[in-house]
Amino acid sequence: MKIPFPSEARKEYFRLLDEIFDSNFWSEGNMVRRFEEEFSKYTNLHARTISNGGAGLLAILNYIDVRNAEVIVPTNTFWASTRAIQMAGGIPIFSDISREDLCITAENILNNITSRTKAVLVVHIAGHIAFDIDAIVTLCQDKNIVLIEDCAHAHGASFKGRVAGQFGLAGAYSFYATKSLPLGEGGMVVSSDENFIKWVEKYRNYGKAIKKEQVTYPMLDGFNFRINEFTAALGLVQLKRFPQILDWKRSLAIKYDQIFNRHITFPKQMLSGFYKYVVWDYPDIIEKTGQVFGPNDLNHKIANAKKSFPNAEWVTKHHQCLPIYNGWDHAHKSVEELASYLIPNNS
Repeated sequence: MKIPFPSEARKEYFRLLDEIFDSNFWSEGNMVRRFEEEFSKYTNLHARTISNGGAGLLAILNYIDVRNAEVIVPTNTFWASTRAIQMAGGIPIFSDISREDLCITAENILNNITSRTKAVLVVHIAGHIAFDIDAIVTLCQDKNIVLIEDCAHAHGASFKGRVAGQFGLAGAYSFYATKSLPLGEGGMVVSSDENFIKWVEKYRNYGKAIKKEQVTYPMLDGFNFRINEFTAALGLVQLKRFPQILDWKRSLAIKYDQIFNRHITFPKQMLSGFYKYVVWDYPDIIEKTGQVFGPNDLNHKIANAKKSFPNAEWVTKHHQCLPIYNGWDHAHKSVEELASYLIPNNS
């Protein structure tokens, strides 16, 4: 996988670098604030940068205080989701998923709720919103359970006009190098709760606050989870390019839809950001990008939990992902050319 960064984008980034050097602020400066403002406009939520998506989840979990409480999480997620729960002192309760969208459902959650359940961590897998999100929101509200969103795959995703991060208390985005909006590293925490966002500002900076020109530490559970000005400047450039990246991915997905009958089919009013394009049972595809999560990635296996999750385990055996990363060399080909290239034996 290569990460395209055209000459116009490089020029814009270099111009922003000049601003950074002239400002003499390499951290906690104007670029970070500008990136947060632009991401806030994109999500229609309060937004604060953080060092990575996992740190974003940790911030949310620490804010609601899950110590010795249970947090329901799908087993088919990156280990960061479960590890954040553990680091916050919570107890991860692994859940199965739906085969239709690879995401947790309200029924999955209901089957795992106990008197110790404090939160549900929904992971929007592969670039789309969890199909059952409306029912999940209602269930969490009825049970007085905090809903958290892992948005690491969900750049550009929306459902009924709402983007990832708008359904629960807060969401955490990742800008790791493989994401649809890549910065190499970095993350963003989003929320409609302004008090939480103000808390994140202190949390990511050792809990520090300035009062009457004096440094104070009113919050003792913070640490260094900042990003620097250079990363934020890259974020501004990539966010500006993001509509073009989404159009590119969606155009390729339309071609794939005409070739592959067995793929994830989205509900009405749902748009995917196509972090992945998932197909079922095409073993002879010539070029693919592996799996969203494979058998060894299932979190209950990593944690040595002695349970079975038939849907998640079935998914690992039956799905593959087609190339849909921005800049793929064959994306310009016609539907017929792509079909001939990817499945020459017409599997």
